[in-house]
Amino acid sequence: MEQRLLNKQIVLGVTGGIAAYKSADLVRRLREAGAEVRVVMTENAKQFITPLTMQAVSGNPVHDDLFDLKAEAAMGHIELGRWADVILIAPASADCMARLLQGEASDLLLTLCLVTKAPIALAPAMNQGMWKNTATQENVQALQAKGVVILGPGEGSQACGDVGLGRMLEPVELVDKVAALFQTGCLSGKRIIITAGPTHEALDPVRFMTNASSGKMGYALAEAAVAAGAHVTLISGPVSIATPAHVAKIAVITAQEMFDAVMSRVADCDIFFSVAAVGDYRSKTIATQKIAKTATTMMLELERNPDIVASVAQLEKRPLVIGFAAETENRVVNAKAKLVNKKLNMIVTNEVSVGMGGDENEVTVLWDDQQQEFPRMTKRKLARELIELLGTRFFPTERN
Repeated sequence: MEQRLLNKQIVLGVTGGIAAYKSADLVRRLREAGAEVRVVMTENAKQFITPLTMQAVSGNPVHDDLFDLKAEAAMGHIELGRWADVILIAPASADCMARLLQGEASDLLLTLCLVTKAPIALAPAMNQGMWKNTATQENVQALQAKGVVILGPGEGSQACGDVGLGRMLEPVELVDKVAALFQTGCLSGKRIIITAGPTHEALDPVRFMTNASSGKMGYALAEAAVAAGAHVTLISGPVSIATPAHVAKIAVITAQEMFDAVMSRVADCDIFFSVAAVGDYRSKTIATQKIAKTATTMMLELERNPDIVASVAQLEKRPLVIGFAAETENRVVNAKAKLVNKKLNMIVTNEVSVGMGGDENEVTVLWDDQQQEFPRMTKRKLARELIELLGTRFFPTERN
Protein backbone atom coordinates (compact mmCIF):
# COMPACT_ATOMS: atom_id res chain seq x y z
CA MET A 1 0.00 0.00 0.00
CA GLU A 2 1.23 3.47 -0.85
CA GLN A 3 2.08 5.31 2.36
CA ARG A 4 0.32 8.60 1.68
CA LEU A 5 0.36 9.51 5.37
CA LEU A 6 3.96 8.53 6.03
CA ASN A 7 5.15 9.98 9.37
CA LYS A 8 1.94 11.96 9.90
CA GLN A 9 0.85 12.15 13.53
CA ILE A 10 -2.89 11.70 13.93
CA VAL A 11 -4.99 11.96 17.06
CA LEU A 12 -8.17 9.95 16.51
CA GLY A 13 -11.03 11.00 18.75
CA VAL A 14 -13.78 8.40 19.25
CA THR A 15 -17.14 9.51 20.64
CA GLY A 16 -20.24 7.55 21.65
CA GLY A 17 -22.12 5.98 18.75
CA ILE A 18 -22.58 2.61 17.12
CA ALA A 19 -20.23 3.69 14.31
CA ALA A 20 -17.38 3.44 16.83
CA TYR A 21 -17.03 -0.18 15.72
CA LYS A 22 -15.51 1.22 12.48
CA SER A 23 -12.86 3.16 14.39
CA ALA A 24 -10.65 0.12 14.93
CA ASP A 25 -10.53 -0.52 11.18
CA LEU A 26 -9.90 3.18 10.60
CA VAL A 27 -6.85 3.08 12.89
CA ARG A 28 -5.52 0.02 11.06
CA ARG A 29 -5.89 1.70 7.68
CA LEU A 30 -4.33 4.97 8.88
CA ARG A 31 -1.31 3.03 10.10
CA GLU A 32 -1.09 1.12 6.81
CA ALA A 33 -0.96 4.52 5.10
CA GLY A 34 2.10 5.36 7.22
CA ALA A 35 0.56 7.41 10.05
CA GLU A 36 1.23 7.14 13.76
CA VAL A 37 -2.10 7.15 15.58
CA ARG A 38 -2.96 7.98 19.19
CA VAL A 39 -6.54 7.35 20.23
CA VAL A 40 -8.59 9.52 22.59
CA MET A 41 -11.89 8.04 23.75
CA THR A 42 -14.83 9.63 25.52
CA GLU A 43 -16.63 7.78 28.29
CA ASN A 44 -19.60 7.15 25.99
CA ALA A 45 -17.32 5.74 23.30
CA LYS A 46 -16.24 2.99 25.71
CA GLN A 47 -19.84 1.74 25.78
CA PHE A 48 -19.44 0.71 22.13
CA ILE A 49 -15.78 -0.37 21.78
CA THR A 50 -13.15 -1.11 24.41
CA PRO A 51 -9.95 0.84 25.02
CA LEU A 52 -8.09 -2.47 24.88
CA THR A 53 -9.19 -2.95 21.28
CA MET A 54 -8.10 0.55 20.29
CA GLN A 55 -4.78 0.13 22.09
CA ALA A 56 -4.14 -3.15 20.28
CA VAL A 57 -4.80 -1.74 16.80
CA SER A 58 -2.99 1.58 17.39
CA GLY A 59 0.04 0.20 19.19
CA ASN A 60 -0.21 3.04 21.71
CA PRO A 61 -1.96 3.49 25.07
CA VAL A 62 -5.44 4.96 24.79
CA HIS A 63 -6.01 8.43 26.28
CA ASP A 64 -9.32 8.82 28.06
CA ASP A 65 -8.78 10.79 31.27
CA LEU A 66 -8.23 14.53 31.47
CA PHE A 67 -6.74 14.09 34.95
CA ASP A 68 -4.52 11.09 34.27
CA LEU A 69 -1.39 12.05 36.24
CA LYS A 70 0.78 9.54 34.39
CA ALA A 71 -0.33 10.94 31.04
CA GLU A 72 0.24 14.51 32.22
CA ALA A 73 3.83 13.62 33.09
CA ALA A 74 4.44 12.14 29.64
CA MET A 75 1.95 13.27 27.01
CA GLY A 76 -0.90 15.18 28.64
CA HIS A 77 -3.52 17.23 26.85
CA ILE A 78 -1.11 20.08 26.06
CA GLU A 79 1.63 17.87 24.65
CA LEU A 80 -0.82 15.64 22.81
CA GLY A 81 -2.37 18.72 21.19
CA ARG A 82 1.07 19.89 20.11
CA TRP A 83 2.03 16.44 18.88
CA ALA A 84 -0.90 16.13 16.48
CA ASP A 85 -0.62 16.98 12.79
CA VAL A 86 -4.39 16.59 12.61
CA ILE A 87 -7.19 15.71 15.03
CA LEU A 88 -9.76 13.44 13.43
CA ILE A 89 -12.94 12.72 15.39
CA ALA A 90 -14.61 9.61 13.96
CA PRO A 91 -17.34 9.04 14.81
CA ALA A 92 -18.33 12.57 15.77
CA SER A 93 -21.67 12.55 17.56
CA ALA A 94 -24.19 15.41 17.43
CA ASP A 95 -23.44 16.07 21.11
CA CYS A 96 -19.68 16.28 20.47
CA MET A 97 -20.21 18.72 17.60
CA ALA A 98 -22.46 20.96 19.69
CA ARG A 99 -20.04 21.03 22.63
CA LEU A 100 -17.04 21.59 20.35
CA LEU A 101 -18.78 24.61 18.84
CA GLN A 102 -19.34 26.08 22.29
CA GLY A 103 -15.67 25.72 23.20
CA GLU A 104 -16.29 23.33 26.07
CA ALA A 105 -13.38 21.64 27.85
CA SER A 106 -15.30 19.08 29.86
CA ASP A 107 -13.30 16.05 28.68
CA LEU A 108 -9.88 15.27 27.25
CA LEU A 109 -10.98 15.27 23.60
CA LEU A 110 -12.64 18.69 23.74
CA THR A 111 -9.67 20.10 25.65
CA LEU A 112 -7.31 18.87 22.93
CA CYS A 113 -9.41 20.62 20.32
CA LEU A 114 -9.07 23.88 22.23
CA VAL A 115 -5.31 23.68 22.72
CA THR A 116 -4.18 22.33 19.34
CA LYS A 117 -3.03 24.37 16.36
CA ALA A 118 -3.52 21.35 14.10
CA PRO A 119 -6.48 21.07 11.72
CA ILE A 120 -9.61 19.45 13.19
CA ALA A 121 -11.71 17.11 11.04
CA LEU A 122 -15.03 15.56 12.02
CA ALA A 123 -16.68 12.45 10.57
CA PRO A 124 -20.30 12.85 11.73
CA ALA A 125 -22.31 9.74 12.61
CA MET A 126 -25.89 9.94 13.85
CA ASN A 127 -29.50 9.15 13.06
CA GLN A 128 -30.70 10.78 9.85
CA GLY A 129 -33.27 12.80 11.81
CA MET A 130 -30.59 14.18 14.12
CA TRP A 131 -28.43 15.09 11.13
CA LYS A 132 -31.26 16.94 9.40
CA ASN A 133 -32.28 18.77 12.56
CA THR A 134 -31.95 22.55 12.20
CA ALA A 135 -29.76 22.82 15.30
CA THR A 136 -27.30 20.25 13.95
CA GLN A 137 -27.13 21.92 10.54
CA GLU A 138 -26.53 25.31 12.14
CA ASN A 139 -23.75 23.77 14.24
CA VAL A 140 -22.17 22.25 11.14
CA GLN A 141 -22.16 25.58 9.32
CA ALA A 142 -20.73 27.38 12.33
CA LEU A 143 -17.97 24.79 12.77
CA GLN A 144 -17.05 25.05 9.10
CA ALA A 145 -16.90 28.82 9.43
CA LYS A 146 -14.33 28.30 12.20
CA GLY A 147 -12.19 26.13 9.93
CA VAL A 148 -13.29 22.70 11.13
CA VAL A 149 -13.38 20.20 8.26
CA ILE A 150 -16.55 18.10 7.97
CA LEU A 151 -16.04 14.72 6.30
CA GLY A 152 -19.40 13.27 5.30
CA PRO A 153 -21.72 11.93 6.45
CA GLY A 154 -22.68 9.20 4.00
CA GLU A 155 -26.13 8.01 3.05
CA GLY A 156 -27.64 4.56 3.53
CA SER A 157 -29.18 2.15 6.01
CA GLN A 158 -28.64 2.96 9.67
CA ALA A 159 -28.48 0.78 12.79
CA CYS A 160 -31.88 2.05 13.92
CA GLY A 161 -33.51 0.93 10.68
CA ASP A 162 -33.80 4.40 9.13
CA VAL A 163 -32.37 5.22 5.72
CA GLY A 164 -30.76 8.58 4.90
CA LEU A 165 -27.80 10.85 5.59
CA GLY A 166 -25.99 10.25 8.84
CA ARG A 167 -23.71 7.24 8.34
CA MET A 168 -20.05 7.69 9.16
CA LEU A 169 -17.95 7.46 6.01
CA GLU A 170 -16.17 4.17 5.53
CA PRO A 171 -12.57 3.98 6.83
CA VAL A 172 -11.12 3.80 3.30
CA GLU A 173 -12.90 7.03 2.36
CA LEU A 174 -11.75 8.75 5.54
CA VAL A 175 -8.12 7.81 4.93
CA ASP A 176 -8.36 9.34 1.44
CA LYS A 177 -9.87 12.54 2.81
CA VAL A 178 -7.36 12.86 5.66
CA ALA A 179 -4.48 12.37 3.21
CA ALA A 180 -5.98 15.14 1.06
CA LEU A 181 -5.75 17.54 4.02
CA PHE A 182 -1.97 17.47 3.61
CA GLN A 183 -2.09 18.06 -0.15
CA THR A 184 -1.88 21.86 -0.13
CA GLY A 185 -1.15 22.32 -3.83
CA CYS A 186 0.66 25.60 -3.10
CA LEU A 187 3.68 24.46 -5.14
CA SER A 188 1.73 22.53 -7.77
CA GLY A 189 3.92 21.73 -10.77
CA LYS A 190 7.02 23.47 -9.38
CA ARG A 191 10.37 21.76 -9.96
CA ILE A 192 12.43 21.78 -6.78
CA ILE A 193 15.97 20.75 -5.94
CA ILE A 194 16.79 20.17 -2.27
CA THR A 195 20.24 19.39 -0.90
CA ALA A 196 20.35 17.48 2.37
CA GLY A 197 22.68 15.81 4.85
CA PRO A 198 26.41 16.17 5.40
CA THR A 199 29.30 15.77 2.99
CA HIS A 200 32.34 13.58 3.59
CA GLU A 201 35.80 14.86 2.65
CA ALA A 202 38.38 12.07 2.51
CA LEU A 203 41.78 12.30 4.19
CA ASP A 204 42.88 8.79 3.34
CA PRO A 205 41.10 5.54 2.36
CA VAL A 206 39.49 5.16 5.82
CA ARG A 207 39.27 8.66 7.31
CA PHE A 208 37.19 11.69 6.37
CA MET A 209 36.03 15.06 7.68
CA THR A 210 32.29 15.58 8.17
CA ASN A 211 29.70 17.09 10.54
CA ALA A 212 26.72 16.04 12.64
CA SER A 213 23.99 16.73 10.08
CA SER A 214 21.39 13.95 9.97
CA GLY A 215 19.62 15.08 6.80
CA LYS A 216 16.25 15.03 8.59
CA MET A 217 15.34 18.65 7.77
CA GLY A 218 16.07 18.30 4.07
CA TYR A 219 14.20 15.00 3.80
CA ALA A 220 11.22 16.47 5.68
CA LEU A 221 11.16 19.40 3.24
CA ALA A 222 11.23 17.00 0.30
CA GLU A 223 8.22 15.15 1.71
CA ALA A 224 6.35 18.41 2.39
CA ALA A 225 7.13 19.77 -1.08
CA VAL A 226 5.74 16.64 -2.72
CA ALA A 227 2.58 17.01 -0.63
CA ALA A 228 2.34 20.58 -1.95
CA GLY A 229 2.35 19.32 -5.53
CA ALA A 230 6.01 19.83 -6.46
CA HIS A 231 8.35 17.61 -8.49
CA VAL A 232 11.30 17.11 -6.14
CA THR A 233 14.90 16.11 -6.74
CA LEU A 234 16.78 15.40 -3.51
CA ILE A 235 20.58 15.59 -3.72
CA SER A 236 21.73 13.93 -0.54
CA GLY A 237 24.98 13.32 1.26
CA PRO A 238 25.45 10.09 3.26
CA VAL A 239 22.45 9.60 5.61
CA SER A 240 20.44 6.67 6.98
CA ILE A 241 16.95 7.93 6.10
CA ALA A 242 14.44 6.35 3.73
CA THR A 243 13.76 8.40 0.61
CA PRO A 244 10.26 9.96 0.70
CA ALA A 245 7.74 8.65 -1.82
CA HIS A 246 7.70 10.34 -5.25
CA VAL A 247 11.11 11.96 -4.66
CA ALA A 248 13.99 11.47 -7.11
CA LYS A 249 17.13 11.00 -5.00
CA ILE A 250 20.71 11.50 -6.15
CA ALA A 251 23.29 10.21 -3.67
CA VAL A 252 26.61 12.04 -3.38
CA ILE A 253 29.49 11.99 -0.92
CA THR A 254 31.71 15.03 -1.30
CA ALA A 255 30.94 18.72 -1.58
CA GLN A 256 32.32 18.76 -5.11
CA GLU A 257 30.00 15.90 -6.10
CA MET A 258 27.06 17.78 -4.60
CA PHE A 259 28.08 20.96 -6.43
CA ASP A 260 28.33 19.10 -9.75
CA ALA A 261 24.96 17.38 -9.24
CA VAL A 262 23.26 20.69 -8.45
CA MET A 263 24.83 22.72 -11.24
CA SER A 264 24.05 20.08 -13.88
CA ARG A 265 20.34 20.18 -12.98
CA VAL A 266 19.58 23.66 -11.68
CA ALA A 267 18.70 25.09 -15.10
CA ASP A 268 15.48 23.05 -15.03
CA CYS A 269 14.58 24.06 -11.48
CA ASP A 270 12.09 26.64 -10.17
CA ILE A 271 13.14 26.57 -6.49
CA PHE A 272 16.45 25.60 -4.89
CA PHE A 273 16.65 24.69 -1.19
CA SER A 274 20.23 24.59 0.10
CA VAL A 275 19.64 22.59 3.29
CA ALA A 276 22.74 20.36 3.29
CA ALA A 277 25.52 21.02 5.79
CA VAL A 278 28.23 21.17 3.14
CA GLY A 279 31.85 20.96 4.25
CA ASP A 280 33.51 24.33 3.70
CA TYR A 281 36.97 22.79 3.24
CA ARG A 282 38.59 19.62 1.89
CA SER A 283 42.07 18.21 2.17
CA LYS A 284 44.32 19.51 -0.59
CA THR A 285 45.78 16.03 -0.97
CA ILE A 286 44.22 12.66 -0.15
CA ALA A 287 46.63 9.98 1.00
CA THR A 288 46.49 6.84 -1.11
CA GLN A 289 47.29 4.67 1.92
CA LYS A 290 46.08 4.87 5.51
CA ILE A 291 47.98 7.61 7.32
CA ALA A 292 50.16 6.03 9.98
CA LYS A 293 50.06 7.29 13.55
CA THR A 294 53.70 8.30 13.86
CA ALA A 295 53.65 11.69 15.56
CA THR A 296 51.76 13.53 18.29
CA THR A 297 50.54 16.15 15.80
CA MET A 298 49.64 16.13 12.13
CA MET A 299 49.36 19.06 9.75
CA LEU A 300 46.58 19.17 7.16
CA GLU A 301 46.50 21.60 4.27
CA LEU A 302 42.90 22.43 3.40
CA GLU A 303 41.34 24.17 0.41
CA ARG A 304 37.92 25.73 -0.03
CA ASN A 305 35.02 23.77 -1.41
CA PRO A 306 32.70 25.54 -3.85
CA ASP A 307 29.89 27.56 -2.25
CA ILE A 308 26.88 25.83 -3.76
CA VAL A 309 24.11 28.21 -2.73
CA ALA A 310 26.10 31.30 -3.72
CA SER A 311 26.93 29.74 -7.08
CA VAL A 312 23.28 29.03 -7.81
CA ALA A 313 22.27 32.55 -6.75
CA GLN A 314 24.82 34.07 -9.12
CA LEU A 315 23.44 32.33 -12.21
CA GLU A 316 22.03 34.62 -14.88
CA LYS A 317 18.93 32.43 -15.12
CA ARG A 318 18.47 31.49 -11.51
CA PRO A 319 15.69 29.80 -9.56
CA LEU A 320 14.20 31.03 -6.31
CA VAL A 321 17.02 30.40 -3.82
CA ILE A 322 16.41 29.51 -0.15
CA GLY A 323 19.41 29.02 2.10
CA PHE A 324 19.77 27.42 5.54
CA ALA A 325 22.25 28.63 8.13
CA ALA A 326 23.08 26.76 11.34
CA GLU A 327 24.86 29.12 13.73
CA THR A 328 26.39 28.98 17.21
CA GLU A 329 26.11 32.72 17.92
CA ASN A 330 24.52 35.87 16.50
CA ARG A 331 22.45 33.68 14.22
CA VAL A 332 19.99 36.33 13.03
CA VAL A 333 22.71 38.90 12.37
CA ASN A 334 24.83 36.35 10.54
CA ALA A 335 21.87 35.06 8.56
CA LYS A 336 20.91 38.59 7.45
CA ALA A 337 24.45 39.10 6.18
CA LYS A 338 24.30 35.84 4.19
CA LEU A 339 20.88 36.75 2.82
CA VAL A 340 22.28 39.98 1.40
CA ASN A 341 25.81 38.95 0.46
CA LYS A 342 24.79 35.75 -1.31
CA LYS A 343 21.73 37.36 -2.91
CA LEU A 344 19.28 34.79 -1.53
CA ASN A 345 15.51 35.12 -1.71
CA MET A 346 15.03 33.67 1.77
CA ILE A 347 17.14 32.17 4.53
CA VAL A 348 16.26 29.89 7.45
CA THR A 349 18.50 29.99 10.50
CA ASN A 350 18.72 27.90 13.65
CA GLU A 351 21.01 27.29 16.60
CA VAL A 352 23.31 24.31 16.04
CA SER A 353 22.54 23.05 19.55
CA VAL A 354 18.82 22.86 18.73
CA GLY A 355 18.56 21.59 15.18
CA MET A 356 21.72 19.68 14.27
CA GLY A 357 21.07 15.94 14.20
CA GLY A 358 17.82 15.99 16.22
CA ASP A 359 14.16 15.44 15.41
CA GLU A 360 13.09 18.98 16.32
CA ASN A 361 14.10 22.45 15.26
CA GLU A 362 13.39 26.08 16.09
CA VAL A 363 14.10 28.62 13.38
CA THR A 364 13.90 32.21 12.20
CA VAL A 365 13.07 32.83 8.55
CA LEU A 366 14.27 36.05 6.91
CA TRP A 367 13.45 37.61 3.54
CA ASP A 368 13.61 41.20 2.25
CA ASP A 369 13.15 43.30 5.40
CA GLN A 370 10.90 40.77 7.11
CA GLN A 371 11.35 37.82 9.42
CA GLN A 372 9.17 35.17 11.07
CA GLU A 373 9.86 33.03 14.11
CA PHE A 374 8.90 29.35 14.26
CA PRO A 375 8.94 27.86 17.80
CA ARG A 376 10.38 24.44 18.51
CA MET A 377 8.48 21.66 16.74
CA THR A 378 9.23 18.44 14.88
CA LYS A 379 11.15 18.88 11.66
CA ARG A 380 8.32 17.26 9.70
CA LYS A 381 5.83 19.79 11.03
CA LEU A 382 8.29 22.65 10.54
CA ALA A 383 8.85 21.55 6.93
CA ARG A 384 5.13 21.87 6.23
CA GLU A 385 5.08 25.32 7.87
CA LEU A 386 8.04 26.45 5.76
CA ILE A 387 6.45 25.18 2.54
CA GLU A 388 3.24 26.98 3.49
CA LEU A 389 5.18 30.21 4.08
CA LEU A 390 7.02 29.83 0.78
CA GLY A 391 3.77 29.30 -1.09
CA THR A 392 2.09 32.27 0.60
CA ARG A 393 5.07 34.58 0.07
CA PHE A 394 6.08 33.74 -3.50
CA PHE A 395 3.14 31.91 -5.13
CA PRO A 396 -0.04 33.36 -3.60
CA THR A 397 -2.13 32.96 -6.76
CA GLU A 398 -1.36 29.27 -7.25
CA ARG A 399 -2.98 27.86 -4.14
CA ASN A 400 -5.93 25.46 -4.24
